[in-house]
Amino acid sequence: MLKSLAFFLRYYLFWVLFFAANRVAFELWNRTKFDGISSSEILKTFLYGLHMDTSMASYFCVIPFLTAICKWLVPKIGFPNKFLSVYTAVLSFITILITIVDFNIYTEWGSKISAKVIDLAIESPKEALASSSSSPLSFILFYFLILLGVAYILYRYIVPTGFRFKNKTGTVSKALISLLILGFTFLGIRGGWKIAPMNPSQVYFSDKPILNHSALNTNWLLMSNYVKKADTKNPFLYFSQEKADSLVKNLYTPTVDTTLRILNTDRPNIVLVIIESFTANLVKELGGEAQVTPQFSDLIKEGLLFDRIYSSSDRTDKGIIAILSAFPSQGPRSIIKENDKQEKLPSISKELAKNGYHTSFFYGGYSEFSNFKSYLLSHQFNTLIDANSFNSEDLTSKWGAYDEITVQKQLSFLKNEKQPFFSTLLTLSNHEPFALPSRGKFGDSNVADKFRSTAYYTADQLKNFVQTAKRENWYNNTIFIFVADHGHRLPKENNEIFQPERYHIPLLIYGGGLKTEFKGRKISLYGNQTDIAATLLKQLNLSHANFKYSNNLLNPISNGFSFYVWQNGFGLTTKDGAVSFDPIANRIIYTEPKDLSKNKKEQQLQNAKVLMQSVYQDYLNAKFY
Repeated sequence: MLKSLAFFLRYYLFWVLFFAANRVAFELWNRTKFDGISSSEILKTFLYGLHMDTSMASYFCVIPFLTAICKWLVPKIGFPNKFLSVYTAVLSFITILITIVDFNIYTEWGSKISAKVIDLAIESPKEALASSSSSPLSFILFYFLILLGVAYILYRYIVPTGFRFKNKTGTVSKALISLLILGFTFLGIRGGWKIAPMNPSQVYFSDKPILNHSALNTNWLLMSNYVKKADTKNPFLYFSQEKADSLVKNLYTPTVDTTLRILNTDRPNIVLVIIESFTANLVKELGGEAQVTPQFSDLIKEGLLFDRIYSSSDRTDKGIIAILSAFPSQGPRSIIKENDKQEKLPSISKELAKNGYHTSFFYGGYSEFSNFKSYLLSHQFNTLIDANSFNSEDLTSKWGAYDEITVQKQLSFLKNEKQPFFSTLLTLSNHEPFALPSRGKFGDSNVADKFRSTAYYTADQLKNFVQTAKRENWYNNTIFIFVADHGHRLPKENNEIFQPERYHIPLLIYGGGLKTEFKGRKISLYGNQTDIAATLLKQLNLSHANFKYSNNLLNPISNGFSFYVWQNGFGLTTKDGAVSFDPIANRIIYTEPKDLSKNKKEQQLQNAKVLMQSVYQDYLNAKFY
């Protein structure tokens, strides 16, 4: 009987060891993130991670265990001899694939693979491939083959071949033992006897995010993410609804309106330029590298720069919502993909269309990506120009048309557009895989230089855009608003996903409609992409009451702050400092400065928590006014 039971133990052990091997691969791939972390702390990722590994192993063991028990109880039942090896090979391959994909996701996003990533790959495989093609494929293949070899060796030397059981044990004893095996398997799935079932917080043990993320079982996390997609509960409940409403209102309600009037007219034409991945680290005036985007520096000399602005999150789908609808990121969710919710959002385009503006949107890629098209058409963009509108010979980028092609198309369109107009451009050339139609300014010897080259190219196209526009009769009554969709880890690669500088971006108002006395000036009030709506509409003497999460950046006494969110955490930064919070670990994981006073730290954390709670609840309720 013991030999029969050994099958269950050995097969279970195979999966536990294989998950540990995948964790080793994850840590080797991200080895630079472990600099300064002791070996004993790294070893704890295996100790704490074992809890979730055993849960995932239990899931994988259910079908083989049920099959083996059936064969044990009824020996006459026949099963294909290779069933177990085929089943294990398929799941091993999927596990390796998830681990390998997670390498690039974690490098770029600072968070583990999620349902959002898989959905993107299924819905837009071409775009997903373009996003990942900057990774070193030779190294990826090397890790893939190594893990495949590890799976083969572990299976060959640990797992018995097929289901060979001795049948000397009585039927009643077999049935009782079988129930016991299944009971322990489902207990393993649950994660033990505790009241709370298995969840990520059970493996979190450190104040260093990389250690906690390494302890997570990637398969388990991805499966859980899919299950939670249907969850309608708010995981960020920290205050009563009444208190939350009061705190949020205070954050966005200044005591006095002292708005600076920066425009020559109440009805200027508006060109909104959303620049892909245009992090502050690319701009000299924002503390970035001096020679990467000198063309943008030239624009700054003639515009009004807001130098303490941050993105709401880390991806374009969330940036568009933050900029146009002034709705902060929802963390693990993306409202743009849910039509029943996104259609109810307020938006700058809706407000302007309601007040006589002619609206248009230009994008060199395919607007079906991440459901952009549904959002844009739902928010009264009368004209939508995307890759489907270009000639095939213009679609030479992996994403569609290069920025120079899109800019020219927009300029041609605006020649005949009725005024006043609101025309938005979303650039794409500064996106992975950071490719250009010719050799870039900084070459392509590494990913960081590719990024610098595409940023230089995009800045050059934007300057050309403006220089050409200056010759048009509509220019003197026009303002350009330049803002990034999100920040980026490149080119410096020194900001983790939970650090506010990862989200630091430029915001520049430029053009003939800007009063002369504001050209070349700088405003240092802390703010977010979500603040563009209130700031712009106030200048146009239009109501911004529908934009609950938007501050007027041109009211000097507005509460200056930025709320930023990533896949599994959130934070808030002000002139006093910054606090980032991990809701799974339920702890602060970053403060700046490190000696931030206790009172200020508690205030920052309270504001961050109430914003996360309020935003997520509004998202669930589809209530935005």
